[in-house]
Amino acid sequence: MRDLFRRADIDTAELDARILAQVAFGMDRLTLVNRERDKPGPEQLKALETLAARRLKGEPVSRIVGEKDFWGLSFRLNDATLVPRPETEMLVQRGLEIVGPLDHPRILDLGTGTGCIPIAMLTEFSDMSAVAVDLSRDALDMARFNATRHGVSDRFETRQGSWFDPVAPGERFDLIVSNPPYIESAVIETLMVEVREHDPRLALDGGPDGLRPYRAIAREAAAHLRREGVVLLEIGTGQGSDVTDIFAEMGFKSIELEYDLAGHERMVVAKIEPAS
Repeated sequence: MRDLFRRADIDTAELDARILAQVAFGMDRLTLVNRERDKPGPEQLKALETLAARRLKGEPVSRIVGEKDFWGLSFRLNDATLVPRPETEMLVQRGLEIVGPLDHPRILDLGTGTGCIPIAMLTEFSDMSAVAVDLSRDALDMARFNATRHGVSDRFETRQGSWFDPVAPGERFDLIVSNPPYIESAVIETLMVEVREHDPRLALDGGPDGLRPYRAIAREAAAHLRREGVVLLEIGTGQGSDVTDIFAEMGFKSIELEYDLAGHERMVVAKIEPAS
């Protein structure tokens, strides 16, 4: 299977083959290594062939397995959720730095998907609570499952709706965080098959210019921030100046652009109050 994946130009051929073999044979990594010379049964081989065929058609391993690790935690996926990406861990790290000094911080995650961002943060601080919003009921079901799985469901509330629609007037948070859809509508069909055919379109499509979600968030965020509250957003490469302009137009006085380890624009950090 590894060799098949290599011939198909799958960059992670060896890793993908090992993970799918673990699933097909019902073994963890160590057991698979220790029993590598054992002869598999016909049912195991059939299962392996089926999994390999799905991968060769472009389905990501995480979709096949139904789970993805993020922040050292395993998150269950469904068709309504994006696969958590390693670069999104930057939002968790930055968010923890922002709310860490606060007592009983309250966070709002817009477009929560699997719930990976707020759930990861909740596992780090026992006095934190989170509200997670998503347009998809199926995504919220999965987010609640993941919250229960990681023991934070008592501090994790889900609400269905678009952006701030399910948030009460005057309801305020120390941190508003989001990894919104930011891909231009016309670009989606040019993406890798793993993304365009297997990720939910709702979680990808940011409108004609990819900026529609940022405008929606910027319009209402200030009304839902506590004093010195912060908006923390993941952005796509090349969107930094546009997103900072959007928030400046909405009256935000302190707006910072932050980069990932590869040097790509990755986050915008915005506050109504000027930086001290």
